[in-house]
Amino acid sequence: MTQLPEEPAGGTATSRCDLLLVGCGNVLRRDDGVGPVLIRQLWEQGVPDGVQIVDGGTAGMDVAFRMRGARRVVIIDAARTGVQPGTIYRVPGPELADLPPLEGLHTHAFRWDHALALANWLEGQALGSPEADAYPGDVTVFLIEAECVDAGWELSAAVRRAMEEVIALIERDFLAGFRRPGAAGPHPGSRA
Repeated sequence: MTQLPEEPAGGTATSRCDLLLVGCGNVLRRDDGVGPVLIRQLWEQGVPDGVQIVDGGTAGMDVAFRMRGARRVVIIDAARTGVQPGTIYRVPGPELADLPPLEGLHTHAFRWDHALALANWLEGQALGSPEADAYPGDVTVFLIEAECVDAGWELSAAVRRAMEEVIALIERDFLAGFRRPGAAGPHPGSRA
C-alpha cells in the first residue's frame, strides 16, 4: 500500500476522518491501476481537512484497517465484466450485501471486497462495545470497466475518460462540502 506524503507512518493507522477515499489496483497492469492513478490525481488537486486519500494498491488487508474510524468510505477500482471499456458502476453500500466469504481466505487473495466483509464481521463482533462504531456504515464503490490489464502502466483512452468522469462525481458528491471557496489547488508537497 503506497503511502501518500502526509499519511501517518505505518500506513495502517485508523482513519478517524469524515471521508476516506481509497484507490485499489495494480499500477503495473495498465487499466487495473485506475484506482491508484485516480487517487494520485485527487492528491494533486488538494486534500481538504476531514478527508484522507489512500493508494490501497493490492493490499486489501491494509484497506480494512484504514477504514476503521472513517465516517464515509469511497473505494475506486477496475472491473472486468465484459461490457464496454470505460463503463462506470456506482455501487452504494446496501447493494454490497453479498460480500465474499472470509473462510479459507489467505492474505495474498485479500481484496477490497474482502476488506468490506471483514469490516462488517468485525462490526458485528463489536456490537455493544465501544468498537461498534469503528467501521463506516456509509460505503460507495466506483468500478470502471477495464479494457487492458496487460503489463504496462498507461491507462487506455476509454478508462482515462471514465476516470475523469469519476473524479468529477467524487468532487461533486463527496468533496464539495469539504472544499472552501478559493481553496482549490495543489496540496502542499504535491507535484505541480
